[in-house]
Amino acid sequence: MWRRLIYHPEVNYALRQTLVLCLPVAVGLALGNLRLGLLFSLVPACCNMAGLDTPHKRFFKRLIVGGCLFASCSLIVQLLMRENVPLPAIFFGMALLLGVTAEISSLHARLFPASMVAAIFTLSLAGNMPVWQPMLLYALGTTWYGLFNRFWLWLWREQPLRETLSLLYRELANYCEAKYSLLTQHTCPEKALPPLLTRQQKVVDLISQCYQQLHMLSTGSQQSDYKRLLRIFQVGLDLQEHISVSLHQPEEVQKLIEKSHAEAVIRWNAQIVASRLRVLADDILYHRYPRRFSMEKPLSALAKIARQHPDNPVGQFCHYHFSRIARVLRTQRPLYARNLMADRERRLPLFPALKNYLSLKSTALRSAARTGVMLAIGSLLGSALHLPKPWWILMTIMFVTQNGYGATRVRIFHRAGGTMAGLLVAAVTLHFHVPEGYMLLGMLLITLIGYLIIRKQYGLATVGFTLTAVYTLQLLSLNGDRFIMTRLVDTLIGCLIAFGGMVWLWPQWQSGLLRQNAHDTLEEDQQAIRLILSVNPQPGPLAYERMRVNQAHNALYNSLNQAMQEPGFNTRYLTDMKLWVTHSQFIVEHINAMTTLAREHTLLEPALAQRYLESCEIAIQRCQQRLEYDEPGETDSANILESMDMLNSGPLSTLEQHLQRVLGHLNAMHTISSIAWRQRPHHGIWLKRRLGGENPSVRSLSQAD
Repeated sequence: MWRRLIYHPEVNYALRQTLVLCLPVAVGLALGNLRLGLLFSLVPACCNMAGLDTPHKRFFKRLIVGGCLFASCSLIVQLLMRENVPLPAIFFGMALLLGVTAEISSLHARLFPASMVAAIFTLSLAGNMPVWQPMLLYALGTTWYGLFNRFWLWLWREQPLRETLSLLYRELANYCEAKYSLLTQHTCPEKALPPLLTRQQKVVDLISQCYQQLHMLSTGSQQSDYKRLLRIFQVGLDLQEHISVSLHQPEEVQKLIEKSHAEAVIRWNAQIVASRLRVLADDILYHRYPRRFSMEKPLSALAKIARQHPDNPVGQFCHYHFSRIARVLRTQRPLYARNLMADRERRLPLFPALKNYLSLKSTALRSAARTGVMLAIGSLLGSALHLPKPWWILMTIMFVTQNGYGATRVRIFHRAGGTMAGLLVAAVTLHFHVPEGYMLLGMLLITLIGYLIIRKQYGLATVGFTLTAVYTLQLLSLNGDRFIMTRLVDTLIGCLIAFGGMVWLWPQWQSGLLRQNAHDTLEEDQQAIRLILSVNPQPGPLAYERMRVNQAHNALYNSLNQAMQEPGFNTRYLTDMKLWVTHSQFIVEHINAMTTLAREHTLLEPALAQRYLESCEIAIQRCQQRLEYDEPGETDSANILESMDMLNSGPLSTLEQHLQRVLGHLNAMHTISSIAWRQRPHHGIWLKRRLGGENPSVRSLSQAD
């Protein structure tokens, strides 16, 4: 019970965050300087946003960079305020200056909002203490945060990676169970595929997260500590490869189900695999060695069905993949070794990153400018409302602004609702004049509970954090109840500014990224097929490219999901894109299966492989051309499957069947593209329509862009 409690991801995270916040308060209370302890606890909020608690081989280097940025921002704000520089100009300039971090890498990009939050905190401290004190506060606070987290991560070594691997195995179990419980629905992809796509998306996201964590970990003295986890991750990659292969013959599936009890046997195998994966997920998380495992009986039943129906390929297909899954689960060793360090995060040096950042096409520049304008507007509204330091408005803007429209909208809803509820509870409780000791104890419990639920229930966690903020003001100035209505108005203003900024200030609509993501997906498909049909495909490059295909398709699917939440787009266009993505998912599953065949040297004759490769490349290139050009071209009258008839010479091998179906899906995607891209409207036109302008549904992509 103790092991389950201490290693539970939510409990472990909540304990760490609560201790790093509350220990400085306890020390300040013991030394008779509670005010300094409360101020000291503000710094971890900046460090959390900057990701300075992320296990990394350059942990202390990132800590030094983060602390220097926080202190520098604090100094700049105080000096410019002394020179009477307007707040809008200060924050707009700082946002543009710090936005270059997003061009260096995704991890460096987190320093930008954290540094802006440090500058906003300084705004509330300026004038109440000397210039050097906020700087020293950030320097010492960041040092404390880094040392504590380093000790915590040493105490529970491997735990962050264990948590991700445990989630990966659990999602693989859910995916396997869901996939083989829908056997009777495979003839209707519109019903069967959406839930599977969602689960596949979660699996690939967790695999990408594992790759990132492995890249960030030290490859020196800690390598032996992570050796077993590396093996577990490679086993997970093997499982994902065999679970996510395509049941590519729905008619044959139905025939086998009608002639035998294959559905019950296949589900039996899937449920045993799913149960074992959930047990392994708990073993990984709670540091237990796995017990012996065998699934001979269900596999023998599946083999019997395959022998009884030799003309139906579904039985052989399921027996082949389930036997590989059973072997991996029994031995707990990967089928083959991979070079996991091949998938490294790309990091640009400062000057090349600065060169890219100064381009008007830079996404990082647009994001920084958007944040700077929103903070400037918040500062102007604060002046209009006679607020000399509108730091709560600015803080709300930074906390609710996310990468996309959908995520920002959800965060705004949770933040506004949680703040209102928290302020209402605070207004009631402050009238009871609770003693200081009980108030501090209540803040401790609220902080612990808030961090326990923040990952799944951000709105409820915001209620608790609002309470602690009001109680902190009460302990610092004994007039926290006077700030309740002001804080409510400031929060609503900040949420409105953030929402308006995401809609009107250089928005990066995911609907506009669909075409580029679709093009990238086809490019990765083409590269994977080239490797599969090469003369001597190597397991390492095959595995790496297979995951690139999965990740590219996942980015496309994420864009589609977010685009469906964005306002003002043609529903017919999004419906067509759902169908396009469905065919893309089929291609990904076929590539997963063909990768396995190529690794086991189930290859084609060189001449036949070359002809299939040429046909696939022609089909992919015509799909890409259709994505690039909206007007009908000379290639529209040509059939992209015209060469398939020449390839049919006798019975098809398993690899040929996969390639034929890939070509069929590419043909369907080419047809869908000729319709979908012309239906794409523009958000600017949507705004005109809302104001009484034209109908965007007839606009083509070239006109919209």
